[in-house]
Amino acid sequence: MKRYLLTTSILLSVLTIFFSACSEDLDTKSRTDFSGPDVWSDPILVETFVNNIYFRLDEPMTAGRLKACLVDEAHYRGNAGSYDFNNSLLTPDTYPGWSAATRYRTWADMYKTIRNCNLFFDNVELVNFGTTLSDGKTMKDRITGEVTFLRAYNYFNLVTLFGGVPLITNVYGLSDEYNVPRNTFEECINFIVSECDKAADLLPVANTGANYGRATKGAALALKSRTLLYAASDLYHSSSAIFSDYADKELIGYVGGDRSARWRAARDAAKAVIDLGIYKLYKPDPLPADSIAQNFVDFFLTKDSEEDIFVKFFTPVMGQNFGLYSGPNGFHNWGSNAPLADLVDSYEMKDGSKFDWDNPAHAAFPYNNRDSRFYSTILFEGSYYRPRPADVTVIEADGIVRTGMWERWEPATNSIREDYGVDTRKSPIEDWNGSYTGYYVRKFMDPSVDAQYYKQEVTWRYFRYAEILLNYAEACIELGEDETARTYINMIRKRAGQPALTESGEALKARYRNERRVELAFEEHRFYDVRRWVIGPEAYKPVSRAIIIYKLDENKVTASVPTITHEVWEQRKWDNKAYYFPITRDEMNKNNALKQNPNY
Repeated sequence: MKRYLLTTSILLSVLTIFFSACSEDLDTKSRTDFSGPDVWSDPILVETFVNNIYFRLDEPMTAGRLKACLVDEAHYRGNAGSYDFNNSLLTPDTYPGWSAATRYRTWADMYKTIRNCNLFFDNVELVNFGTTLSDGKTMKDRITGEVTFLRAYNYFNLVTLFGGVPLITNVYGLSDEYNVPRNTFEECINFIVSECDKAADLLPVANTGANYGRATKGAALALKSRTLLYAASDLYHSSSAIFSDYADKELIGYVGGDRSARWRAARDAAKAVIDLGIYKLYKPDPLPADSIAQNFVDFFLTKDSEEDIFVKFFTPVMGQNFGLYSGPNGFHNWGSNAPLADLVDSYEMKDGSKFDWDNPAHAAFPYNNRDSRFYSTILFEGSYYRPRPADVTVIEADGIVRTGMWERWEPATNSIREDYGVDTRKSPIEDWNGSYTGYYVRKFMDPSVDAQYYKQEVTWRYFRYAEILLNYAEACIELGEDETARTYINMIRKRAGQPALTESGEALKARYRNERRVELAFEEHRFYDVRRWVIGPEAYKPVSRAIIIYKLDENKVTASVPTITHEVWEQRKWDNKAYYFPITRDEMNKNNALKQNPNY
């Protein structure tokens, strides 16, 4: 378990540095104690400086909004920005909904983080780290490896949004030339991979003691795996055709070379993580008596897992409000990341067959006999979440999610009365916070915490072993190594209690892509997978919600089993320009050497 930990003391130290640097009028000792030269003469202060770089890594637990709301996974109930985004209304002046769903993931924010990394590299030789070994590495090697990894990670995030970007490796002064052109996409990928290799050589295989939770060799190799997988994908080899009129195609993809070699590099990078032999799936062989769905719930609530490669976790003081933001309104939560019915439909039946609304048995009981990951990921009508708040128990005594409507006969008026569940948008409990889709997120939600009043401590996983297995399988599929691909996909399916895949070729690729979608749901992968697979029109189409009605029969008796349907309700539209983000007008104005992305 290689985890990234920010403690209260670290944050206080960082704030002390910042305030002492900015508060020129305060006559305090800390102002002089934490001047630049003093920071670079003290290894502890240098480590605190690096902790702030960790702190700036994007994760949705703090923001409370998932990128799932900006792709075909979820819907944000306060919808203006995300609605515009999902209709491809990006411009150089605005990325609607993006800032609310991200943290330190804008061009300016990431380059600020990169500047902090470069500041470290400019000064690292001034620091007397000593020669004591910890986990087999000197402090200088370890912390240099960490910053190398963190800078590479920020460049990776830039490239996934913009294509080629300026590769800045030094700190600019006021008199320096700021007009720096974008490097090619290929140059950026090569740089990131090279930095990952450097970081992997410098970092320990595992951290212990006070270093526990910092980046490791596995984290660097996992970033290399993701980088090479993305780079080998369709988008960066078809951009010339998609944007045929764009003059600078080298900025948005490869313009030559051997694509098979790129898939082999992606395969080998994933295999390097596997061959470390230190990671494995959480409960890979479920016992007959196990609740596989509960295994998954437990995994995402545990802080210590053999599946973790690089994660951020939270202390009681530094908890996060994801439970409050995402839970049902009938628990006084805000319902901000409501799963779409389209995602629900992607979960297979328990026997491995595809769910089908045209199958009468499926349609009659759509929540029965599904892939166990459905139950650990989605809260739906009739599923149990947690005890209700005291003031809600007078309306709904149990902790069952209620997103349906009950038709009841009203003799006094000789008419049908409609009673809506407490987790709907017609609930007597904060109806404005109700889901529009009929679903809520289960993944990452800690039912032991009353999110109305208390923060969760649920871990955020940047890299976990299941992703690496999927990365390896995808590269193998693209290389025609179907048998090997099936072996690794089926490891994940076995853990999920799903039957092994037997397909080959395009059928296997389709099954793989759905497997990746359900295994990694809400983990910030789908947004990027849709783009690198060039399936924007498939993902950004009109989306569906659940309609759940307990109908009144001819004897005026309300059914005990609901009639459930999925219906299209929100329009979405794709424009190919959205495969890349525009560089903002502000940045273009600051740097005359930048070239804009196509169709902006």
